[in-house]
Amino acid sequence: MSDESPPGAQPDRALEILDRLHAAIDTMTAPLLTQHAERLQCRRGCAACCADDLSVFEVEAARIRRAFPDLLATGSPGPEGMCAMLDDEGACRVYAHRPYVCRTQGLPLRWLELDEREEVVELRAICPLNELPDAPLSTLDEAACWTIGPAEQQLQGIQRLYAGDDEAHRVRLRDLFDRETSS
Repeated sequence: MSDESPPGAQPDRALEILDRLHAAIDTMTAPLLTQHAERLQCRRGCAACCADDLSVFEVEAARIRRAFPDLLATGSPGPEGMCAMLDDEGACRVYAHRPYVCRTQGLPLRWLELDEREEVVELRAICPLNELPDAPLSTLDEAACWTIGPAEQQLQGIQRLYAGDDEAHRVRLRDLFDRETSS
């Protein structure tokens, strides 16, 4: 996005709302992190779920740009095949300002989709490192899972406010780094 915002865009307000959404997500996931402490293998340096070519809404990319201008201007992206924001030890360099998807990764996830008969079905997933053979996801109460959908809708609304349009502007995290210094 250029320095001059398009008509209708409210980037500063959108970034403030995004900060509040991320804080609310952290608050809502805290009980799930406690409830699943035995299951979750996620720790500093565990990067099994930190995929390369991860893209985020432009508003989340802007939040990272604002918080880490030096890293992005002079640093290099993490190794190919891993998230660009990881350091050499596999730790996230933007953890405090990490995108939404990273805030819920590792938790038991659930979402609703239409199947081939147009019936609503519930699907669930978790990082393979966090699976427990004696406690499969299917046995968990839905409140024990992070439900995908509501937060994503809020994030889409924040993106619309940021960009001033209905386009789903996405940015690869690797592309946040200055090309001249990251080569």
